[in-house]
Amino acid sequence: MYRRRRRLTTLALGLVTGALSFTLLVACSSGGSSSSQSSNASTRFVTGSGTVTTIPPAERRKAPAVRGKSLTGKEVGLADYRDKVVVINVWGSWCPPCRKEAPDLRNAAASLAPKGVEFLGINTRDNDLGPAQAFVRTFKVPYPSIFDPKGAQLLGFRDTLPASAIPSTLVIDRQGRVAARVLGEVSQRTLEQLASDVAGSG
Repeated sequence: MYRRRRRLTTLALGLVTGALSFTLLVACSSGGSSSSQSSNASTRFVTGSGTVTTIPPAERRKAPAVRGKSLTGKEVGLADYRDKVVVINVWGSWCPPCRKEAPDLRNAAASLAPKGVEFLGINTRDNDLGPAQAFVRTFKVPYPSIFDPKGAQLLGFRDTLPASAIPSTLVIDRQGRVAARVLGEVSQRTLEQLASDVAGSG
């Protein structure tokens, strides 16, 4: 009886630990979303990188007018990158997967620059600038990030592809339309493939 009870206790602890680990791997926070994306959009799970959703060019919707003060106090927004493919990464300094993916984003920004792909961050749920600025310095993030502590910038995506997890990454095509989204941690390889596909699709 004692051995059986010990085995059951061990099994229960293992299940709880596994559930917690899975939650952290997927994203720091996520929630259900009622996306109005086309039924022809393709959704697939990429191991280690989160859920990837892409939308065919003919069915993409205009991205919201994302604009605000950067972490350095300068105004920045999507309109500054007209005719460019733009990768928008939503992150927080408090988020472990955000820290893990930061080097991949930095490397992807460098490798995709020759293809005319620009990067823009949206920092959210950091109540003050200090931790966010320290994150940028630590990981040598080369592109600007809008300071958005209350998530106001993200509301505009609710009718296209909501950024319903942190981190989330969105790819905007040259016409300013939302073309792809990754919910959760993104790898350099996945991001390079997505952005290159969008850049090549016109």
